[in-house]
Amino acid sequence: MSEESILGKKAKELYKHLCKEEWNPMTTGIIVGLLSVLIMAWWRPWGAVGAIRNWGEWIIYWVNLGIGSESGLLEYYTEAPTGWLVGSGSVIGIGFIGGAFISACLGGDFAIRIPPRLELVKGIMAGVLMGIGATLSGGCNVGGMYNAIGNLAANGFSMWLGLIIGVICGLKYIYWEMSNITWGSGGAKTIDMPNGMKTFFGFVALAALIFGAVKYVGIEDTDAIDAIGGVLFSGEKDSDYLQSLGGLMMIAAGLGYAMQRGRWCMVQGFREPHMTGDCTLAKSVAASIFIVAIGGAVLKYGVPMRGDGSSVLAPINYVRGTFGWGSVVGGAIFGFGAMLAGGCGSGTLWRVGEGQVKLWLVVPFFGVTAALMNTWFKNFGADEMNLEKEGYLGKYVFMPESMGYTWSLLLIGAIMITWYLVVTWNEESNKLIVDF
Repeated sequence: MSEESILGKKAKELYKHLCKEEWNPMTTGIIVGLLSVLIMAWWRPWGAVGAIRNWGEWIIYWVNLGIGSESGLLEYYTEAPTGWLVGSGSVIGIGFIGGAFISACLGGDFAIRIPPRLELVKGIMAGVLMGIGATLSGGCNVGGMYNAIGNLAANGFSMWLGLIIGVICGLKYIYWEMSNITWGSGGAKTIDMPNGMKTFFGFVALAALIFGAVKYVGIEDTDAIDAIGGVLFSGEKDSDYLQSLGGLMMIAAGLGYAMQRGRWCMVQGFREPHMTGDCTLAKSVAASIFIVAIGGAVLKYGVPMRGDGSSVLAPINYVRGTFGWGSVVGGAIFGFGAMLAGGCGSGTLWRVGEGQVKLWLVVPFFGVTAALMNTWFKNFGADEMNLEKEGYLGKYVFMPESMGYTWSLLLIGAIMITWYLVVTWNEESNKLIVDF
């Protein structure tokens, strides 16, 4: 065999491993953890609800323009929200879905999948519940739990507890539904396309993401932004800020690609130990969280050698004032909604990228609900009252302030190892499985 044919064979094998085959869950969890640390080092932790809420704000704004409402919650939406291509949360969401779309197309997974009618109804209800739960928790499963624990915030553990409660309740509901509801089983349809076309769209999407990132990096003055015009760039127009969005979008695309390629969904890590006994994803999520926690400690620790003792990432970043009933109740509501949706916050977005119509429906209802709830919370009783800061939902607890970085990491590691061992034990004993 010639050297050229050997090289071609190896290139095809690499393409197959990277783009076609389903990735190992533990490998995916490690990659997600490392990319989560990377995006924190670049600028800020990633999340799903920031993007979804921003898109929901735009939906409300457009509705408000149509009906001309000037009273109630809608009066706060008389001015355009932060533009889709300016808000860091929205840019992360766009990059994440783009990465998932690329993975789905190159892997041959993309198709327009229309679910049965009942699933569409559940998608609406799921979006509403997830919006409520994410607002109470100060974030979805990513910002409220995964990255919260990774950023050494105690509220991540209280949402973690709430998610377990919500997932178990959601599982019990699904069992009940299977036995008692027969309506809405029809209407499912899949619209597929040739694999060659999928591959073409995947590379077009990749080129578009790279082009977009280069355009961000090339922004040097606000005149270039004004020349583009339109609502997409409404909001902050600082050129340094906008230049950084290119890297943010590409790292988010890497997260979306990895999670779609590995079918990595956090809610499944909570669900499967109680449904099938499979602990594969639960172990992966536990390992991934600990990787982020180590990275969070490195980035938030004030190093004296920097002269001013500063840290790369502000210690308060992703520490929410929801350590208490807010994130427990919010996590339970969110977990129940995620069970109805069939995906958590991040799982919803990568499933949007692979063409699942039910999740296309979840996103706008999730976004609108989160936007309205967030506005109501911020204006509850008085225009400047913020429920998190006032302690209505819980407390701000940055763990290193109470026990130092060493003990915080040891505690997080001990809890993740305990979770790992418990679900592994359950895989053998089936003691935690919820009966049908």
